[in-house]
Amino acid sequence: MRCCLILLLAAVATACQPPEPVRHREARALMGTLVEVTAEGADPVMLAAAGDAAYREMGRLSDMMNHYDPGSVVSAINRAAGVRPVAVPPELMQVLQRATEMSERSGGAFDITVGALRGWRFDPDRPEMPDRRAIAGMLERVDYRRLELDVAAGTAFLARAGMRIDLGGIAKLYILDAGIGVLERHGVDRAMINGGGDVVVTGGAPKRPWRVGIRDPRQPERLFGVVEIERGYVVSSGDYERFFIKDGRRYHHILDPRTGYPTEGPRGVTLVSESLDRVNGLSAAIMVLGAERGRALIEADPAVEGVIFGRDGSTWVSPALQPRLVAPEDATE
Repeated sequence: MRCCLILLLAAVATACQPPEPVRHREARALMGTLVEVTAEGADPVMLAAAGDAAYREMGRLSDMMNHYDPGSVVSAINRAAGVRPVAVPPELMQVLQRATEMSERSGGAFDITVGALRGWRFDPDRPEMPDRRAIAGMLERVDYRRLELDVAAGTAFLARAGMRIDLGGIAKLYILDAGIGVLERHGVDRAMINGGGDVVVTGGAPKRPWRVGIRDPRQPERLFGVVEIERGYVVSSGDYERFFIKDGRRYHHILDPRTGYPTEGPRGVTLVSESLDRVNGLSAAIMVLGAERGRALIEADPAVEGVIFGRDGSTWVSPALQPRLVAPEDATE
């Protein structure tokens, strides 16, 4: 009788345990890269529906903010430069405000009006670059302070003809974060969205954090390390994604708004934070500012941790991040 009771209690305890979570993983082309959604929960049908809803929302925002699309709101702002303000949706106004704040915080090292610097093509098979005279002329139209935002009226205005907004350095993380928000509203317990190296995660736990790889820009096919994170953002900028070599010099897609040429600071920057606003756009700014000033910005902000890969081959890891890094061979998901 006692044996039967023990077996019965064990069966009841097993029945009361929550089921193992189901994992849904999917990747779709979006924003010029592959955006991968990983979601965990109890119901595979719900997870698939939540993933679809997240992609729809991310696609909607991408269409709004894509300066390559002539039908986007950003393209409308660019066409109206020097002519008239353009009505913008609240989501775009948020991104423009955050871009302005990051520009001020970085002393102009981050500047979304670098869209005026045209003529660059970073395809290694068909590279193109403007000449010095053309760059000098275009630089006259790069100045974030001449983007006028009227929040009350809901309008944006580029004050000089020929100015252009390019949100490539700040919109993606905002859009990925919006995707996470959709997943959470659909009841997803644990999720990660990876968009070309920028990662947003939610629902981790001390004993089960997400593990996000940090690429080594000197050997992009390899990981430098893996960071454990429960909730927040891992964002990277580097000279290894889109570039060409000419006369022994590497020309990459992150342009310095002060010179009109690719940045000559670090090879790469990875930042980790639980705050979207503290890191969105900052890695690109550090690529412009250089390793020394980048370290100072990270050390001055308790909400930000990071890695800076110097052009001289050095690697700097912020003290708070060091204990959270795991060797790639030791990382398991």
